[in-house]
Amino acid sequence: MASYAKDPRCLAMAEALVPLLRRTCPEGAGGYGGSYQVNLDDEEAVGLGGVELIRAAMRKAARQLDWKVTTIGWIGTRFGTMVAIQDTRDVPEEFRAVVDAARNERMSAAVARVWSEPGETPVERGSVALMTQEFRAAVAAATP
Repeated sequence: MASYAKDPRCLAMAEALVPLLRRTCPEGAGGYGGSYQVNLDDEEAVGLGGVELIRAAMRKAARQLDWKVTTIGWIGTRFGTMVAIQDTRDVPEEFRAVVDAARNERMSAAVARVWSEPGETPVERGSVALMTQEFRAAVAAATP
């Protein structure tokens, strides 16, 4: 597997991702419990360097936040290319209730979307649609 550690595209993307990843942590959770997902057109993902470069940038950004992570990346899904990262650190007791409540809220929202009428995905705080828009804007601003 190729190393992207010094690839300028990876470095720029990682720097752009740090504030986006930080914002996914629930308020009052001490920086724990974040996760981030983008759904891109397959051609767009390839143009950015491919799934593996995007995953590497997400991991690099997460390391700056001291996250322990799991990442996934698939090209050619029914949603196009899907890339995601999740903070998997053990949550200290003092933040656990906040993180659990945020996860339950995200899960409830996801279930509600699955059972809703088909159509455009709403762009709302914490939604994959909004994360994807933020990602596109941040990467475009960071790339010369």
